[in-house]
Amino acid sequence: MWAISITKKNQTSFDDFFLQGFANIEDYSLGLFFIFLFTYLLTLSGNMIIVLIVRLHLHLHTPMYFFITNLSLLEIWYISTTVPKLLDTLVTHDKRVSFHWCFAQLYMFHGLGMTECALLAVMSFDRYMAICNPLRYNSIMNGRRCGLLALLCWTYGFTSATIPLSFTMMVPFCGLRHIDHYFCDLAPLLSLACINTSLNATVNGCVIGFATMFNFIIIIIMYINIIYSIVKMRSNTGRIKAFSTCSSHITVVILFYSTAFTVYASPKGLHSVNYDKIIALVYAMFTPLLNPIIYSLRNKEVKKALKRIVTKISKKSIVQ
Repeated sequence: MWAISITKKNQTSFDDFFLQGFANIEDYSLGLFFIFLFTYLLTLSGNMIIVLIVRLHLHLHTPMYFFITNLSLLEIWYISTTVPKLLDTLVTHDKRVSFHWCFAQLYMFHGLGMTECALLAVMSFDRYMAICNPLRYNSIMNGRRCGLLALLCWTYGFTSATIPLSFTMMVPFCGLRHIDHYFCDLAPLLSLACINTSLNATVNGCVIGFATMFNFIIIIIMYINIIYSIVKMRSNTGRIKAFSTCSSHITVVILFYSTAFTVYASPKGLHSVNYDKIIALVYAMFTPLLNPIIYSLRNKEVKKALKRIVTKISKKSIVQ
């Protein structure tokens, strides 16, 4: 019995992975913990506020804010996929993750990432319809169609993510399973393989490349048409109003795609591993933080709704 238990224990440890994290700055782990914890809580509260504002104000029950709500819910889930384990590692220094947990994180991270690509493309289509076809906008972008488009984005993202997940799970891993990252990502995982993973890298690159580039091309096409329509407007006021409705979305698109392209589209070996970790922090942690700030600070309707909520809360506190 004792020999069997030892064998099982060894087998369990063999199936585990170890996240290296930020090994070269472990002396600052406590400071990093508070920075990341503050960022995490701020991201959760900021995105939840956006969801509540849209939910509580009827004049915000429009297609644009419906998709913004979806984006905020996605960002809450996105940051929660990687940051809690990172915080736990910084405090406990327990870098071990199980085989199944590691691949669940890999699936969730890429599923949410590809869902966001699709959602940003749908949001650009919504802005295209609002500016280029205003008379048909309400009939085309009705509640049922918006719901179907959102469902399509989520289904597309998580279905696409099953391909890199399946190909990576079939790879045999050898030796010490030390992942040189703070979460389970494709490239660090494949670097631990015992076999040639060029086929896996090609398939993963095609799937992720198609998911990002296809939606990015849609966004570019939509905004070419939007800019063309704005330029044709005779009124300067109309131009400014039309552009202001797109500025927040453009900012989020640039922030998301610039960081994603840096990690996944750059030639391998161009950047150091530590550089890739920092860039990954930007799109996995700080982009979800900035999204609600961008949509609240650059959007007059959201700011007005937020002021109403703050005023109501302050009045109730005075009365009490």
